[in-house]
Amino acid sequence: MSAAEVIPIDRGRSSEEGQRDEWERRIADALAFLRRRLSGDFEVDEYGFDREVTERVLLAALRPLAEHWFRVEVRGVDNLPSEGGALVVSNHSGVLPVDALVTALVVHDNTGRFLRMLGADLVFRLPFVGELARKAGATLASVEDAERMLTAGELVGVWPEGFKGIGKPFADRYRLQRFGRGGFVASALRTGVPIIPCSVVGAEEIYPMVADLPVLARLLGLPYVPITPFFPWLGPLGLLPLPSKWLIEFGEPILTDDYDEHAADDPMLVFDLADQVRETIQQSLYALLMQRPSVFG
Repeated sequence: MSAAEVIPIDRGRSSEEGQRDEWERRIADALAFLRRRLSGDFEVDEYGFDREVTERVLLAALRPLAEHWFRVEVRGVDNLPSEGGALVVSNHSGVLPVDALVTALVVHDNTGRFLRMLGADLVFRLPFVGELARKAGATLASVEDAERMLTAGELVGVWPEGFKGIGKPFADRYRLQRFGRGGFVASALRTGVPIIPCSVVGAEEIYPMVADLPVLARLLGLPYVPITPFFPWLGPLGLLPLPSKWLIEFGEPILTDDYDEHAADDPMLVFDLADQVRETIQQSLYALLMQRPSVFG
């Protein structure tokens, strides 16, 4: 063969073979995953956290919603520690706790770590939802569980506004509710971990709550029964979240390891630190709202 001769490359065939190999690998991985689940060859920790289900199923299902529907932008990820315990404290909104799930997703995708969420007891009383929350690494928002996780070096997430945050009227959007009695600050002080303020803009608009049905809520044992512009009028279609533009920012850590061992028992110190965290998040929300071009932009 002379130097001038060129052997043609069948790029189409090579591409097809590559795609076929990729699909075969995915199918093999899926079958191996199912085999492990059916045979019981998997591990959960003492809280019920199932790492494989969380990573391969729950977060994988949530990722397209965050990336393409909400178009989430994340800032300040360098403020999240790569190892060791830390307490992520965030605002809460949106009727359903979608903001907590998306925050857990962006933490994992940017750090490789799992955000161990602290949830209200109602979450764990709901059929199927409670079990799914356990598998995703959530546990009851109790001082004992929070401090055990922080001491073990976990990244723990808490939403101190609770149901008052996610169930507030749309007219009160981005106005933080009370942060309870500051129990999260006391846990951080006892374990000496940093507090990471987290601000989420966008979740307020996914289900604009224009009214509540308190009588029905009491009958059902729920904190609220929301009325939105689309629910219940459009039936199941009304549960589709609106495609608001999301910004999530992790603020600079508030260090707690310089306080003495009795700091957590000082109610004024705990209150002052809780108020500092709340004010930090509130000011960050205002700044992010100014930077967001539009609600759906």
